Amino acid sequence: MMVADIDPKLLEILVCPLSKGPLEYDRAAGELVSKKAGLAYPIRDGIPIMLPDEARRIED
Repeated sequence: MMVADIDPKLLEILVCPLSKGPLEYDRAAGELVSKKAGLAYPIRDGIPIMLPDEARRIED
């Protein structure tokens, strides 16, 4: 499975919809991670899915 890179400019403006905090791009997992909210948002076909219901809970 090929993971598409996210546009760095897009990453600069995106924030977690719950915490309003910054997101980190996890290229290997194809996710945007909000450490503050403890959620990982999936990226599908190069599009970040910024819905809390679609996010995966992460462990510290």
